[in-house]
Amino acid sequence: MISYAKMTKEQLSEEKEVLQKQYDEYCAMGLKLDMSRGKPGAKQLDLSMDMLTNMKDVVDVKDETGFDTRNYGILDGIPEAKRLFSQMINVSENEIIIGGNSSLNLMYDTIAKGMLFGFVDSEKPWKDYDKIKFLCPVPGYDRHFAICEAMGIEMINIPMTSEGPNMDMVEELVANDETIKGIWCVPMYSNPQGITYSDDVVRRFANMKTKAKDFRIFWDNAYCIHHLTDTPDTLLDLFAECKKAGNPNRVFIFASTSKVSFPGAGIAMFAASEENVKFIKKQLTVQTIGFDKLNQLSHVKFFKDLDGIKKHMQLHRQIIEPKFNIVINTLEKEIAPLEIASWHKPNGGYFVSLDTLEGCAKRVVELCKNAGVVMTPAGATYPYGKDPKDTNIRIAPTYPSNEELQQAMDLFCLCVKLASVEKLLG
Repeated sequence: MISYAKMTKEQLSEEKEVLQKQYDEYCAMGLKLDMSRGKPGAKQLDLSMDMLTNMKDVVDVKDETGFDTRNYGILDGIPEAKRLFSQMINVSENEIIIGGNSSLNLMYDTIAKGMLFGFVDSEKPWKDYDKIKFLCPVPGYDRHFAICEAMGIEMINIPMTSEGPNMDMVEELVANDETIKGIWCVPMYSNPQGITYSDDVVRRFANMKTKAKDFRIFWDNAYCIHHLTDTPDTLLDLFAECKKAGNPNRVFIFASTSKVSFPGAGIAMFAASEENVKFIKKQLTVQTIGFDKLNQLSHVKFFKDLDGIKKHMQLHRQIIEPKFNIVINTLEKEIAPLEIASWHKPNGGYFVSLDTLEGCAKRVVELCKNAGVVMTPAGATYPYGKDPKDTNIRIAPTYPSNEELQQAMDLFCLCVKLASVEKLLG
């Protein structure tokens, strides 16, 4: 194979005819494959089935203090759940709230609290400003952006680098605009690129000057234990750095077991300074009498300790590492020699992010869909669904079987080639 950029118009036209014939053959196969979301596959879900049967007697439903978890009470999580998951995200037990099954719900709820009431250091509720803004590293997580859009929060794109968000832009913006109230971050194995923020980026976040006293970093550490190699990335502790810098209230940390146990019945966590936690708990007393403590206890009984969680994640790795290898190996074989796309090989997380030639991403996704493979919509990794260069595509390898994934990747690469040839000829 030679680079498409080095082909003549005649060679590209001949290549298009070959690719179109192959594509028509795929369309005739009637494929129905879904790679649109980062969902665990059935084999991953099977790993946690014993969690459904570990409380069979009255004695099994009591926490370590003797409290009956079937009843009302305990707003911020049972003691053993707070202890276990505080270790997972490296905070103290006084700095964590154990929520329901969804960290996304906690993020939405926290933004809503800011809008309605502000936070401990707010001059007024966010809704009382004519406009408020959030910084959004791009490409990023579509559901973060959806929360802002639903709340009427203006979003500002911050380009990602190989070390994390462009901190020169971040520092300049937050230092001069009090209506910038927050930034979304997936700091470890970012969604979708799989980049882990460098120590320098973390320290700059902790130490930067912000015009808004109540500026918050929404630190969505969703993939903090989702490693795919024997040499995983490491992430500097932002919370510890914020404390050192005299900004302990700056960070809100979110995590969950959604892709560890069951996506529909996991455990979500919110962590922050004790002052922030006290403020949030006061509001929670009006909102709920407590989250699902039976589920919290079931998780603790199943995992037992942090080592139990880590061992469980090794079982996940055995299932999904081959899937990531299928994606990367197919891209290296089919796309790399043609010089028509670029990607980052992640050491963990749930996605592979690919950038096509400018103006080709929507066409690739359209071609895939027409041939029976559903991808995440092009543009979804940008606020308002608008990728300014129409280049980014998020690949989600985990849900299909290995055989289905290989078939989907073969078709995907064919579609990247076809869209690229069309672009170069056009």
